Amino acid sequence: MEEIIEQLREANEPVPVPLELPDEDQLVEIEEELFINIPFVFKEFLLTVSDVVYGSLEPVTVTDPQSHTYLPEVAANAWDAGVPRDLIPICQDGDDYYCVEEDGTVVLWSGEEELITEESWESVWHWARDVWLES
Repeated sequence: MEEIIEQLREANEPVPVPLELPDEDQLVEIEEELFINIPFVFKEFLLTVSDVVYGSLEPVTVTDPQSHTYLPEVAANAWDAGVPRDLIPICQDGDDYYCVEEDGTVVLWSGEEELITEESWESVWHWARDVWLES
């Protein structure tokens, strides 16, 4: 995990208005807004690297309600598109969504097929290493 955080920090691209990292209270507010518990490993991800801008993928953020990556907005769109309500989207990729399950596993939901694909990652950190850092 530390190694992936370090790689993401090194890859972070400068932007005119940098994102902010959330605090625990903001995550509690997001959980209350979504009516769902955020898995511990995904909380760690949000608390440590949700301000990183890198590559072609844009993982969700939780500090700016006006952002197109704001988790409650992305979740509402994902669930409207057919993503099961027990999955929390971590990143939209076209019509597809990378989502985290209750146990912290990351799965890929296909918008075209409207189902969860065979692709999965052990945790959001494995997804960040194998997918986000490769984007």
